[in-house]
Amino acid sequence: MHSKNVVLISGDRAISARAVGVLDEMDVQVSRVPWTQAIGADVLASADLVVADMDAPSLPKLPELYERLQEDGPSSLLLIVDLSDLGRFSFDARVPSDFIVKGATDEEFQTRAHNLLWPGEESTPEDFIRVDNMTINLATYQVKVNGEPIDFTYLEYALLAFLVTHPGRTYSRDALLRRVWGFEYYGGSRTVDVHVRRVRSKLGPDLAARLKTVRGVGYLWSM
Repeated sequence: MHSKNVVLISGDRAISARAVGVLDEMDVQVSRVPWTQAIGADVLASADLVVADMDAPSLPKLPELYERLQEDGPSSLLLIVDLSDLGRFSFDARVPSDFIVKGATDEEFQTRAHNLLWPGEESTPEDFIRVDNMTINLATYQVKVNGEPIDFTYLEYALLAFLVTHPGRTYSRDALLRRVWGFEYYGGSRTVDVHVRRVRSKLGPDLAARLKTVRGVGYLWSM
């Protein structure tokens, strides 16, 4: 799995805010475009998924949107529709598409978006952990801060991921060597200190402050 670009087309602030909140839980970059600019928007050419809020005035624009997406390709389309409008639109077989009704749960929204973005891949929204401006993708071993990937070594990533997924608990250096490095690691326990310093420097001061040193014991991740 890798990060994708999503374009949200909507003129409704409430729907836009909800959609962005749902998509922010996934490994995507979201751009918003109003319907008045949607068809001609340059950003559609780089979209992996277009999420379109289909209110009554926008329904007649759907065939034109399909044409644009088919020309730009490859991209997918997820429609947000009113229950009363289910009989007023049809899909274009040239563009992978799906829909949700406006009363759908966030979990359904994420699942349908995920299936269009990563068809056939097994990762789920549960693979993502968000802390402040950091996202950890447990399926691909990627960490992003403010949307930018951080260049961690595998062991730096593994140390961070272990502590973040076990917040509020202090682990000794020896315990971290066993849990992160493995039982076969024969290096000194101070290697943990070196990796902690590297992780902190790459995270930046705000997130680094969560990786706390418990003097005389070890380290913990504070939520």
